[in-house]
Amino acid sequence: MTPRQTRSDAIANRDRILTVAREAFADAHDTSLTAIAKQAGIGIGTLYRHFPTREALIVELYRHDIQQVIDRAPALLATLPPLEALRAWFEEVARYGRLKYGIAEVIHAVTDGGLDDPFYDPFVHAIGTLLDAGAAEGTLKSGLDPEDVLFQLSVLWKINPAKNTEARASRILDLIVDGLRTPSAGAR
Repeated sequence: MTPRQTRSDAIANRDRILTVAREAFADAHDTSLTAIAKQAGIGIGTLYRHFPTREALIVELYRHDIQQVIDRAPALLATLPPLEALRAWFEEVARYGRLKYGIAEVIHAVTDGGLDDPFYDPFVHAIGTLLDAGAAEGTLKSGLDPEDVLFQLSVLWKINPAKNTEARASRILDLIVDGLRTPSAGAR
């Protein structure tokens, strides 16, 4: 018996729900599922068919978005020098932090505070890939621990998006990158 194909309209509805939910949760983490369905132009029953709970929707957003962030690391390294790739990737992480700000409690509950998070190791590996490339080029200190850098980046999840998020995130990223670079690489 072959599995049923998902209808193209169902796929489009699911994608639209995720797009609307991402924007809605970034603006106000307490946005109702009814409001998301209305903004997506679908009925609440359609939303619940795809995501039976608020938690299920948040977890799917997390899975989708964190994988995109992870996948960007090698793509950036393929097109930019390591130090620029690192900074560009950190900016992607900061943008992702806007979403996570309002829904972090749900993600942490589902992943047991990150201990059961299947994306933790790939995320740390992405950081390590960027750090290793910068160290090989001589623009980043060698021997940096990717988990230490992750802990530094985790402050991005705590920036209130209603309070000049981009400027604050940029200043914090400057501090982090300046601490990672070799003295010969100079400050930004």
